Amino acid sequence: MSSVEPARAGVIHDLGYQRYTGPRLGRRYATLSLYTHSLRTAFGLGRSGKAKVFPWLVVGLVFAVAIVAVVVRSQTNVVFISYLQYPDTVGVPVLLFLAVVAPELVCRDLRAHVLPLYFSRPIARPDYALAKLVAMVSAVWLLLAGPQLLILLGGIFAQTGGWRGGWHEFTDFLGGVAYSGITAVVYASVAVLVASLASRRALAAAAIVGTFLVTAPVVGVLSIVGGSLRELAPVLNPVTLVGGVKRYLFHTKVGLDLGIYGPMYVAVALALVIVCTTLLLARYRKAGA
Repeated sequence: MSSVEPARAGVIHDLGYQRYTGPRLGRRYATLSLYTHSLRTAFGLGRSGKAKVFPWLVVGLVFAVAIVAVVVRSQTNVVFISYLQYPDTVGVPVLLFLAVVAPELVCRDLRAHVLPLYFSRPIARPDYALAKLVAMVSAVWLLLAGPQLLILLGGIFAQTGGWRGGWHEFTDFLGGVAYSGITAVVYASVAVLVASLASRRALAAAAIVGTFLVTAPVVGVLSIVGGSLRELAPVLNPVTLVGGVKRYLFHTKVGLDLGIYGPMYVAVALALVIVCTTLLLARYRKAGA
């Protein structure tokens, strides 16, 4: 005769779970946090030492150029690199920075399929895209404006024109950081859009470099033809497009020959940023769905 063991009664354990009753900071705070995190990621802050190597190598390189400019001016009283020339002088390191950092900001989330977690609440899809874009713009601007601040300090101590000379130095610095902002907005808009189209960082980096470099030979060939094409061709490449904007807005004596098409360079640059931003928002309207 077999005995049947009676079933044990279930036990409910009180684990102390309670509803959150604190302040809910909402969508704006979440977007700002995403922007801050993305900006820190651009420079490898809060990440492993390996992630810091390339960003800070570029930072060291652009600051080295600024240090050389300060030393040359202090010894010879000759402006080695002006504020408006500086962003173009370090153009190659900036492009490499974009090619590495832009995929780091967007491709990891696409590849890991974590976008639905971001979009659950309270952050919206446009918030995510714009936070990434603004973080990339900020990173490039800081990369360009930081060394120019060093050049400003060296220039103030090197010049002998008193307060008037110092004020002239400061206004030149403002022009340089303004041009750096234009460069950052145009370059970052293109780079983030291209990076958002690929989930693999290596592929995205190659696509970004290709976008900036492939059109350069086309500009060169069309410029040789002469006539209006020589003045219009630079709008096909983001680098020469930004150079044309600088020539028109800041009235530099050297650079591209714009002819009567100066305003068109500004209009094309603005249209490029608007189109890239619009396409980026459209890209994330369906991403992670």
